[in-house]
This record gives sequence, structure tokens and C-alpha cells, in this order.
Amino acid sequence: MGFNIASDDEIRSGKVTDVYFVRTVRTLLSAGIRKRVVMEVTASSLPDGYKWAVLAGIDEVAHLLEGKPVNVDCMPEGSIFHASEPVLRVEAEYTDFAIFETPLLGLLCQASGVATKAARCKKAAGDKLVVSFGARRMHPALAPMIDRAAFIGGCDGVAVIKSAELLGIEPVGTMPHALIIIVGDMVEALKLFDEFVEPGVRRTALIDTFGDEKFEALRAAEALGERLYAVRFDTPSSRRGNLLALLKETRWELDLRGYSHVKLFVSGGLDEYEIKRLNEVADAYGVGTSLSNAPVINFAMDIVEVEGEPIAKRGKASGVKDVYQCVECFRNIVVPANRSAPKKCQCGGSFVKLIQPLIRDGKLVAELPSPAEIRERVMKALPRLEEI
Repeated sequence: MGFNIASDDEIRSGKVTDVYFVRTVRTLLSAGIRKRVVMEVTASSLPDGYKWAVLAGIDEVAHLLEGKPVNVDCMPEGSIFHASEPVLRVEAEYTDFAIFETPLLGLLCQASGVATKAARCKKAAGDKLVVSFGARRMHPALAPMIDRAAFIGGCDGVAVIKSAELLGIEPVGTMPHALIIIVGDMVEALKLFDEFVEPGVRRTALIDTFGDEKFEALRAAEALGERLYAVRFDTPSSRRGNLLALLKETRWELDLRGYSHVKLFVSGGLDEYEIKRLNEVADAYGVGTSLSNAPVINFAMDIVEVEGEPIAKRGKASGVKDVYQCVECFRNIVVPANRSAPKKCQCGGSFVKLIQPLIRDGKLVAELPSPAEIRERVMKALPRLEEI
């Protein structure tokens, strides 16, 4: 027995593919048909209500296709894109590449969905802390991928140890209900946590296990004083009532007694809309299910050119395309490849070409940025994007 996952070798060898691609390749090769094509990855639409999305998963696409007889061009990871804009293209003999369509789309669709949801949560939160708590909602083998996409999309931290190691950051966490239940009292558990956990970890009291959140918050503040960083509301939905009012009430009582330094950390059932509603009072958020279960970006991969001639199926625009982005307002323009964009955007900003070489004849020709650098790209764009 083992975990129900595919290995790196199985993915890179094309074993994780839809069987019809294997049969198509066999048919073409048996008929002696070998034609060079260009395929583009585009989302015809975005999830309901989304005006923009964040591209993620390019690092794994590079790992998938490096060493294969292909040329790949793409937007940089962390780019802002919209519906009907190609984000990546592959040029190759179709029979050399067909079996990789399935894993390539899988790598981009889910990671971009998580990154986009994280960006929407961070935009709603503004300068407030957002932490990825979503690992327990998906297969553990996917936790580092989910947390990486959440981080580059805008999350300030992640809870899983392995994810944090890969990102080069410290994991972020509070304390579980289990500690309080086993000890028998929130304050006693908090004191033990404070005594035995390394000093660099921020002390955050979980205040909804046994008692009323307002009074538990005051007990925690009285117990730790200046050492208490935050109190965490993980109030179950059956007890939540008007959470915004509860946060306001707790904030008032803490401030009245000189504990204005204590932050209000909220978790449980959060998404960008709930964050936006609570953000006038809350200081930090732990977002789980809505990140790990984020709507995927429904990318498709389509042939747009065969042997240098533009061709595409119905509903798709034929011919190779380039995308230009305004450096000021992040508006994108799609044009036929090798045609220049307008010199100035309607906002007065200049355009830059987004789609750039990634792989040439199987060799990686672009330097892959670090997650922190990708996140910075997204953070620069967020203030100028449409509100959620």
C-alpha cells in the first residue's frame, strides 16, 4: 500500500495523461504524419465574478517540459491575466508533445485558481495579515503546491512546515483546540504554551473553545499582557451569530482596559467576501477551505497553427498571439504575434510584452524567479486591479 499519487517520473514520462492522446499519437505515427504545431493555453472565461486572475504553476511546467523537444513561451509567473488571453504556448511536433497536455493543464489550472483566490483575499484584507490554513482540506501531497500558490498570490504566511521550508519562510501558526481541551482551560494552556514554545513565536490565544470570546480574550490579555500578540476567533458557525458585532465588542473591551496591542485573528469559513465584511475590525485572517478548494482556472490548450499556417477549431481565434500589458493599470491587449501594441495605454501608461521565451529545444532559457519575487509582482498589481 502507499499514497495514491503519481511520481515525478510518471508525470514527466507522460503516464498521467488522458488515454486518447496516446491513441492519437499512435494513429498519427502509424500513418506517417508528423506535423509541427503551435498550441496556446487560454481560459475562455474565469470563475463567476472574477474580472482578473493570477498565473501560477509555471515552475512545474518548466520541470515537466525541460529536456523535451519543444519551444515554450509564457507570461511570467504571477502575471495578471484576463479571459481569452493566451498565457502560454508550445511549439513542437504534435506527436512529441501530445501526451503532456493533460499534466500541463493540471499544473496551471489548480495553481492559478489557488493563487487567484489568495490574491482576492489579500486585496480584500489590504494591509492585514492573511495566512494559508488550507492544507488539511486537500491531499497532503498537494499541500506544498497549494501553499506556494497561496503565497505567491498574496498570503503573508503558511502553516505547513514543508511548505514553509520550500518557500524559505517560517511557518505561521497559533494553538489548536486540542491543547486547550487536554489542559482543561484556555488560560492554563496559554501559559504552558508561553512557557515551553520558543520566544520567537507570536503568542496567539484561541478563545472560542469553552467560553464567551469577549471574556476569554480579556482573560488571555490579563494572563500574558504585552506578550500576547493576538486572540483568535475560530467560532463554529452554530455559535457565530453576528461575528462582526462580536469582534467590535471584543475590540472595545480590550482597548478600554489598555490592551489595544492585542490583534483580532479570525479563521473558519473565510473567503474574500467575508474578509471584506470583517476588515474594519479584524487584524488577521487564517483562510483554509476557500483557498485549497478554490475554483480552478478553466484553461484549455488549442492548436492555433499547423506547419506555419493559422488554423483553429470553431470558437477559437487562429494564429499565434502576443499579449501586451500596461505597466500602470495592468490592462492587457492581445495582438497577432510580432505586431506591436499601441505605444500608450488609454491611462497614459506604456505597454510591455508579457509572453517571453521559457524553453528552447528543451533547454530552459529563462531564470525562474523565487516565490518571494513572484509574490512581489502580484502585490505590486493588486492595488490597481478592479475591486472584488
